[in-house]
Amino acid sequence: MLKIKPNLGILDIALYEAGSAPKPEEQNVIKLSSNENPYGPSRKSIDAITRHAAEVHLYPSTNHLELRQSISARFGLSDKNIICGVGSDEIISFLCQAFAGPGDEVIHTEHGFAMYKISTLAAGAKPVEVRENNRYTDVDAILEACSKRTKLIFIANPNNPTSTMIDAREVHRLADGIPGNCILVLDGAYAEYVPNFDGGASLIHKRENVFMTRTFSKMYGLGGLRVGWGYGSRHVIDILNRIRGPFNLSTLALAAANSALTDVDYVTRCRNENSRLREWLSNSLTNLGIESDKSYANFILARFKGSEDASACYKFMKNEGLLVRQVANYNLPNCLRITIGDEAACKRVYESIRNFLESVK
Repeated sequence: MLKIKPNLGILDIALYEAGSAPKPEEQNVIKLSSNENPYGPSRKSIDAITRHAAEVHLYPSTNHLELRQSISARFGLSDKNIICGVGSDEIISFLCQAFAGPGDEVIHTEHGFAMYKISTLAAGAKPVEVRENNRYTDVDAILEACSKRTKLIFIANPNNPTSTMIDAREVHRLADGIPGNCILVLDGAYAEYVPNFDGGASLIHKRENVFMTRTFSKMYGLGGLRVGWGYGSRHVIDILNRIRGPFNLSTLALAAANSALTDVDYVTRCRNENSRLREWLSNSLTNLGIESDKSYANFILARFKGSEDASACYKFMKNEGLLVRQVANYNLPNCLRITIGDEAACKRVYESIRNFLESVK
């Protein structure tokens, strides 16, 4: 029998494990496992989807010009330096496909987003995992791991699933120290949750080998439509556009994302509520003995005494209708990642963990 073999690295990929979701028959279940905006999309995005629903028989834009121009206007960037994709995941995949292959190495940190490794292996390259410093990106460790084979370095800032963030000086130091033939990719999926933060865009203006990815899935509440974008030098954008499918974003996705950018007040309200409830939940859990690092995102990483406690608490919360994220596959077996929901959800999380701790005394 003929055995068809895939390309090098494909069979080394562990299937991505998404956050748990409620079953259709389950009632009063709160999903806090995928870092989704608990308030949903902006009303402007919903209205845009409704307006464009009757146009889905027509092919969408191939160059995403209107959305790129809206991103440009909102963030003060050149639309010619922007590429749009099916979530930032697709942009990550494009980067690996275009710049890494057999014999090349791609660096990510020990608690980094799973798609970095998956996309690296899919391209036939070798993923290189480097240590973090107490769940913070360790610039020195990354620089030590660089070699002439290093083609890409991925860091999320703020990081997922740790929620931590390194400052601009450290990011600049990293960009200054990497090999000239290597691209530093700054994943800014959670950048909107940090006030007055550009995700690293200002660094890209000065360096051709730095690239930024962003998404509409988190703050903008459009995870179900899958819209992301990347910002980099025109040379890199030109290369990525050569492998991008011509109709990769749907009409509804483009319309919703474009309208989301116009609702600045909604983003501000969501950010403020997230900050308020994040601080409350973090402090409340700390008072119960459950520590977490200062979070710069829309979730906290709750640390338990050990992996058994974390697993038991996960099951306890699930039985109470609260779905959070186990992160043992991110080398954090003693932790649970908990999305910041609305006020009622946060109070349920606190009460559930308090009840769990009482039950195991």
